[in-house]
Amino acid sequence: MTPSFCKQRVNIGSRRDALRSLSAGFGFLAFSGLAAAEQASRPSALSPKQPHREPKAKRVIFLCMRGGPSHVDTFDYKPRLKTDHGRASNYGSPWCSSPWKFRQRGDSGLWISDLFPNVANQADEMCLLRGMHCDQPAHAQAMLQMHTGTFQFVRPSLGAWSLYGLGTENQNLPGFISINPPSATGGAQNYGSAFLPAAYQGTKFTIQDSSQRNRRIDRMRRGETNPYGINNLPSWLTDDPSTESTGLNLSKENQRKQLDFIGALNREKLDRDRHNPLVEGAIENFELAFRMQDAVPEVMDLSNETQEMLSLYGIDEDPTDGFGRQCLLARRFAESGVRFIELGHGSWDQHSNIQAALSDNCSETDKPIAGLIADLKRRDMLKDTLLVWGGEFGRTPYSDSGTGRDHNHKGYTMWMAGGGVKGGFSYGSTDEHGYEAIENKMHVHDWHATILYLLGLDHERLTFRHAGREMRLTDIAGSVAKDILA
Repeated sequence: MTPSFCKQRVNIGSRRDALRSLSAGFGFLAFSGLAAAEQASRPSALSPKQPHREPKAKRVIFLCMRGGPSHVDTFDYKPRLKTDHGRASNYGSPWCSSPWKFRQRGDSGLWISDLFPNVANQADEMCLLRGMHCDQPAHAQAMLQMHTGTFQFVRPSLGAWSLYGLGTENQNLPGFISINPPSATGGAQNYGSAFLPAAYQGTKFTIQDSSQRNRRIDRMRRGETNPYGINNLPSWLTDDPSTESTGLNLSKENQRKQLDFIGALNREKLDRDRHNPLVEGAIENFELAFRMQDAVPEVMDLSNETQEMLSLYGIDEDPTDGFGRQCLLARRFAESGVRFIELGHGSWDQHSNIQAALSDNCSETDKPIAGLIADLKRRDMLKDTLLVWGGEFGRTPYSDSGTGRDHNHKGYTMWMAGGGVKGGFSYGSTDEHGYEAIENKMHVHDWHATILYLLGLDHERLTFRHAGREMRLTDIAGSVAKDILA
């Protein structure tokens, strides 16, 4: 019985099949040449790009104090809290004054707490943003909003948007580096690229202080010792039978062979798909990882720094060694052309024992941050490096126990320095007790819009088409705080 026509499968060749089969394949040969030429001429996703306007800052160093630093104990002086200490507040708990003394610092007279004596010496470089506020008092949601503009959806991070808009100045290093980011409270989303091409996501670095760096397990991870004879590479990957037992790494030549093979497979898929951001991002990231093997160790090698420089950052000192290394590396990455560098420290989440815990946090970070500002000034880099300090929210000016403070998203302080902002300047304010922003309020969307503006980017024009509409970091909000611009 002859099968009906509708049940017969008819193979219809693609246009590529036609080019391959007609005229002895000369059409396909010509097409392949054109495609190869187009691929060769296509710029890297990370190539430098022209900003929308003349930038004031070339790069950002974000000092992320996760957990919610207490603004009323650090940068937001509230003498009324001292007057009303112990009295019932409007929020059910008694007002709680700061146990630390505030003083006016520098020629500008900014009020800064004794918790930051070294940073206070740089007061005339700092722009205090005392009217910050966000939408959620929960750590994970507030951290995500601070980094991505939203806590409801997976969106690209501030660093990824910056890299997407500007590219990077060094093709051998990541354009966006996140040092010691948190594994919780948003995790990798805080430095992710979401729907942007994968080439724009942040690269995670883990920096340990000197006590951790000498632990046996960490020396093993760095390949300095292998006491258990762990075998991790078969001989067929290295062309050297001896590596089967010694666990030696691939040679540079064999790494290149492996990378070329993976790249060929990826490009073959890209040729079929014509446009696939995931594959393009994978190709970029594999190639970058290969180039980083030479560039990263050189940048991270602190052995050529003078003892005076190490002391400036508090390196090899207790308790500043860990964050001091982060800050010095941030300067070295910035010098090498990295566009966005985020440093992580925490936790600053002091619901109790605030006098000891907050003192420890500030002691660990005060000298390194002051050293970073001073070092950038010495190198004439502060003028085009935007330094940003802050956490996802602040703390309440009241306390049940008197030994800690709860989350407060209605009003808190962040600060900026360099990169085109006014120094020795205070912008915005909270009420007389420090609970809620009331003047020159700056929402997270405004903060994002201002950072992008300083980088020469218009937050309304920096868009990427996704899910049928043009997406942006600030969604449908955001205003640039032009009063803080130098």
